[in-house]
Amino acid sequence: MSVARTNRSPRALCGGIVLAILALSMPTDAQRPTTKTWTPSRTIDGQPDLQGTWVNFDDTPFESSAPARQPSNVNPPDHWTDHDSPTSKARRSMVVEPADGMVPLLKSAEEKRDYNLAHIGDSWEHETSWVRCITRGVPGGFFPAAYNNAYQIIQTPGYVVIRSEMVHDTRIIPIDSRPRLGAAIRQWNGDSRGHWEGNTLVVETTNFNDKGMIATSAASGRVRGVGQSDALHVVERFTRTGEKTIEYEARIEDPKNYSKPWKVAFPFNLDDSYEIFEYSCHEGNYAMINELTAGRKRDAEK
Repeated sequence: MSVARTNRSPRALCGGIVLAILALSMPTDAQRPTTKTWTPSRTIDGQPDLQGTWVNFDDTPFESSAPARQPSNVNPPDHWTDHDSPTSKARRSMVVEPADGMVPLLKSAEEKRDYNLAHIGDSWEHETSWVRCITRGVPGGFFPAAYNNAYQIIQTPGYVVIRSEMVHDTRIIPIDSRPRLGAAIRQWNGDSRGHWEGNTLVVETTNFNDKGMIATSAASGRVRGVGQSDALHVVERFTRTGEKTIEYEARIEDPKNYSKPWKVAFPFNLDDSYEIFEYSCHEGNYAMINELTAGRKRDAEK
């Protein structure tokens, strides 16, 4: 009686058994877990819903390795920084472009900044627009400070409205494709126009005057006090990535102050329990009076 022979080796047989076991253990499409993409709800006119009260308390340094910042000449009492709002996870820097995390400042911009900050006691014109209670600027009004980092977003047909706690700015951003202001009209916070790219609100701002500053908080380090020129061009992006998170980024281009464009990025966190109260700031505030009084005293001592 002959015995049938196989040309398969023991190693091949073992390999086949292993593959069969693996095939049986692999989940079917019905068993495989799915990754859900978060989809924002819509407003009554179909906009992705960004509404709510948002905060951006954040311990991330503004730049990756900037020189130690100089203390501000005006600081709040310690209890102003107490809060129970969510705080974003610390990252390397808020500046994400260029890759080194540093703002590409021109030497002339740094020299003008240094001159203004050194002559604050000489005239109100050298102080930041924040201390002067005019505005924290665009996009500087979103850069996290030590306190009052709250923003209320309201959407109506044709508009997105953002109310800032600090210096009581309210930005009314048309999203209805209306034409821009004429080139001759210049404003502290420029002229903003928005549109939607999928679920992302894109806001482009031009028509700045040359009186504002890109950043006014001491938390922005060496960028504090750098001027905004009439050539400034800002593109902001707001993307709601979850029930309680908006990812924000701003691309800043100003050839009169920077050698190339740069970008900041950080999250906003939903905090419906946060209450925004009036920020009663005006140009007659004590900070300005005290600074100029000290300047006159210094002049008398010369």
